[in-house]
Amino acid sequence: MNSAPSLVIVSGHSGAGRTTVMKALEDLGFYCVDNLPVVLLGPFVDLFGEGVSRLAAVIDVREGDFLDDFPGVADNLRSRGVLRELLFLEADEAELQTRFDATRRVHPLAAGEGVRAGIRREAAILAPIAERADRILDTTRMNVHDLKRFVTRHFSGAPATDRLTVDLVSFGFRYGPPEEADLMIDVRFLPNPNFEPELRDRDGSDPEVAAWVLEDVRTVAFLERFFDFVGYLLPLYEREGKAYLTLAIGCTGGRHRSVAVANALERHLCELKISARVTHRDADRQRRIDS
Repeated sequence: MNSAPSLVIVSGHSGAGRTTVMKALEDLGFYCVDNLPVVLLGPFVDLFGEGVSRLAAVIDVREGDFLDDFPGVADNLRSRGVLRELLFLEADEAELQTRFDATRRVHPLAAGEGVRAGIRREAAILAPIAERADRILDTTRMNVHDLKRFVTRHFSGAPATDRLTVDLVSFGFRYGPPEEADLMIDVRFLPNPNFEPELRDRDGSDPEVAAWVLEDVRTVAFLERFFDFVGYLLPLYEREGKAYLTLAIGCTGGRHRSVAVANALERHLCELKISARVTHRDADRQRRIDS
């Protein structure tokens, strides 16, 4: 006799990626049902007592009054050892607004008041589900491929074939830190080429500027510790199923020190066969302003 099936419940904000998650679960062999009434979750599991080991269901605001029954139903499924995970997807308001604008979809709770009003109303209604979630996944900076990769890693039980991608962003604190940063490093304590007349007008990608910054004894000591720190963190993020990490490196103007350090870290990660890509947000900003 087969053991009882395990159930994954997917919930979260409209536009945060529920459909993408369900498609990825189907690819992994889950039997998936969208918008199943909460009160039917128990019978749904019982129906597949034998023959299907992995089930998934979406629970969202389309449930209406059925959502009031969710806490009791979820607690019952947990007590039976059936509920494997409740995954809740979210994204920030601006990103959700952008996604609805791009697809020209109508938010289910907009009610003629606009997408933002619908997003906030939905978040309030789903709050009791979010509180019971085993994992809350922020998809704000995830694309479809990132989200599918997460599902595959997290639910397949197999070793991941794709590793974490690291986005490196150099920036100037003068212009504000990048909002998308997961980690932020301030390198304004390093020697500043801006005070060297022959280097001032070149950026940190210039070989002479990079050498001036990176070969200083203070930078050498910092990079040794910094590389070790990053090397310690990345496997931990991978283990959590994170698809990518944005690491921002800032100096005063984002032109010299942060650029040189970001380039050095990119080279180091590439040597370790870790996917990394670098963006120099502010390296050319002053030149653009002057022109």
